[in-house]
Amino acid sequence: MANVLVTGGTGFIGSRVCAALHQQGDTAHVLSRNPERAQTKLESARAFYGWNPETEKLPSEATQDIASVVHLAGETIAGRWNDEKKRRIRDSRILSTRNLVESLAATDTKPETLVCASAIGYYGDSGDEHFTEVSPPGNDFLAKVCQEWETEAQKATDLGIRVVTVRIGLVLGLGGGLLAQVLPPFKMGVGGILGSGRQWMSWIHVDDVIGIILHALENNEIRGALNATAPTPVRNTEFTKTLGTVLRRPTLFPIPTFGLKLMMGEFADFIVLSQNVLPEKTEVSGYEFRHRTLESALRDLL
Repeated sequence: MANVLVTGGTGFIGSRVCAALHQQGDTAHVLSRNPERAQTKLESARAFYGWNPETEKLPSEATQDIASVVHLAGETIAGRWNDEKKRRIRDSRILSTRNLVESLAATDTKPETLVCASAIGYYGDSGDEHFTEVSPPGNDFLAKVCQEWETEAQKATDLGIRVVTVRIGLVLGLGGGLLAQVLPPFKMGVGGILGSGRQWMSWIHVDDVIGIILHALENNEIRGALNATAPTPVRNTEFTKTLGTVLRRPTLFPIPTFGLKLMMGEFADFIVLSQNVLPEKTEVSGYEFRHRTLESALRDLL
């Protein structure tokens, strides 16, 4: 049994990580802005500590007897972007990771592993090409955030800590992720393609995100980036058709790019970004996906 320190433990992915750790006999210790609230939400975790990720170092007691750290804290990118929203997106990832690693540097006994979330936004727009873990980074806002985010995490290697950055794709699950954004209009029968519909969508079932994070914790040979995307990305037209089929709803109402920009501002550029990202290193490392096709994932969830 190992103690694993988890940031972002009350979130869509973090709460599932805590439950999975508990199920396999490990113990989640959770860092939260509101530890009392976290305690009421997470029956699977054992210890709770208060932490403001952007401004504080970790409480010293939180780092005692910890085998690994899973760092998932970060402002959601969903919603209309403005300067303040973009600042929160950036600071919640970069400053929190910097404070985390500097806190670990000050401990006498270091954890063996740091698994830090990242995102496929690292790569920017792929067009009709595809990306793997060795592809170069992009140069848009999210790509630059992801590069700085991973740079801060990799500083832990200087402390003798094994670091894995999990570049997470478009997560399919109930209660959050991509489906929280797209299900309401589809259920009402007013769903449709976004933009041109030709953009690639690198999706992943939430169970496989959790599986890859645990895989990264357990396999000491894994270092650096792992793509958390299913092996079968689809274009937006196929995603739309498959979701409509599973829900038995029409998909007759396309939303052009200019309409998305009116509703969401700069965030619309991310929604119509084409990202064909393959989990090459993830599969080579031995991870076996539970949901390899979009229809399998959606039918499991819906």
